[in-house]
Amino acid sequence: MDSRTWGIFAIIVIYLAGMVAVGIYFMKKNKSTGDYYLGGRKLGPVVTAMSAEASDMSSWLLMGLPGVAYLTGVADAAWTAIGLAVGTYLNWLIVAKRLRRYSVAAGNSITIPEFFANRYRDKSNILVAVSAIFIVIFFIPYTASGFAACGKLFSTLFGVSYFQAMVVSAVIIVAYTALGGFSAASTTDLIQSIVMTVALICVVLFGISTVGGVGLVMGQAGELPGFLSLTSIYSDGAAVEYGAVKIASTFAWGLGYFGMPHILLRFMAIRDESEITLSRRIASIWVVISMGVAIFIGIMGYSLSKGGMIETLEGADSEKLIIVVATLMSKTGVLGILIAGLIMSGILACTMSTADSQLLAASSSISENLLKDVFHLKVSGKASLMAARVTVLVIAFLGVILAVDPDSSVFGIVSFAWAGFGAVFGPVMLLALFWKRSNRYGAVVSMLSGGIMIFVWKYMVRPMGGAWDIYELLPAFLVAIALNVAVSLATPAPEAEIVKEFEQVSR
Repeated sequence: MDSRTWGIFAIIVIYLAGMVAVGIYFMKKNKSTGDYYLGGRKLGPVVTAMSAEASDMSSWLLMGLPGVAYLTGVADAAWTAIGLAVGTYLNWLIVAKRLRRYSVAAGNSITIPEFFANRYRDKSNILVAVSAIFIVIFFIPYTASGFAACGKLFSTLFGVSYFQAMVVSAVIIVAYTALGGFSAASTTDLIQSIVMTVALICVVLFGISTVGGVGLVMGQAGELPGFLSLTSIYSDGAAVEYGAVKIASTFAWGLGYFGMPHILLRFMAIRDESEITLSRRIASIWVVISMGVAIFIGIMGYSLSKGGMIETLEGADSEKLIIVVATLMSKTGVLGILIAGLIMSGILACTMSTADSQLLAASSSISENLLKDVFHLKVSGKASLMAARVTVLVIAFLGVILAVDPDSSVFGIVSFAWAGFGAVFGPVMLLALFWKRSNRYGAVVSMLSGGIMIFVWKYMVRPMGGAWDIYELLPAFLVAIALNVAVSLATPAPEAEIVKEFEQVSR
């Protein structure tokens, strides 16, 4: 490695050491599994907002979104971003406060499966078992995608083997998550969201300065057919129609928010429900600005390529756009190396902030829901805390195994897992919070149908193409919510105790 690479490497090492230090700091503060998995419900509004959004974005924000915009223009990236922005706002607006209040009223639940079980008084633990199994099914590969993204970043930057880079990244993430639990993950997510923001701003300012101004960037992009349109994309030198079906399919990404366990847990953990309004504003503004800037970076990348400042990127290499720009920046001197190191840390932050939350959510499903609730293992508080940490290690190990293949599609895994969580938990969560007549029979059928439909549509229906080429989240979500309503109405109404609790929470 040359001096520039060593400088970037040093900055990343300092950043990673800081994340582990946060985990060590919070280790002694965790006295129970409630502290470990929910931070004792003591998160402030800023930490709640930024940790929720940082855990959501992953490396997709700094790599995937600019890459899509760079290759095909505004439409695909913009409709995805609009759907996610609307989903973010609605999730904070209608779900956050009700879930915070209801999760306390329903047996002081500390995990999503536990909330469903307590909400419907499901003594059979079928709801817990089904919820926990789906969380593990979709979160282990989701976590693996995070490890893989880190491995690809380090191997590209420093010329080390993918496997070594991936394992080291996994060890760092596991270290602060297993030690500090939810509080450590949330605090590091706040730090990581700041680093991500700085990275986006630095890339934009440097790019605009290098190209020669925003007007030139937009003017050059406008020369490409369909590049700046919301109803067409740029492909092979021509504008290709981006129709209503495609827009609806892409916009449907926003539905996933209602079922994301690692985001919903932030709502349950906030210190006071009165602070949710501030959190919603912070989260919504940050999401809109950050995604907008990420799309602009993709547009700006075309000008940088056209001007010969960076190489032309094709296919999957487009996701390396921000890395290429950071490398170019590092050639401008010491300050450039420092900023490039921050940008690389920002890419790492995107991935780590998602992976740590996924590890905790999957861990809680096994150690709290399956071992305790389903298999009825009785352990002391200290032993339960140890089991939680061991579970994190086991899940991480499985994630590493799944991430061994360097050619695995990170974006494909994330897209599939996002759809899975949205369809399995989204309809159940919305009806559990807002429909008094919903019952455990409808909830179970909803989860099963949503999960099964994801696989059916993804591997059997969508490959037919044409009008069937719809993101699997949309049809699976609609089927799940329809069956939830139908089965709930066709089976006995909820007991008076459940109805009374619902009405109290609704006041």
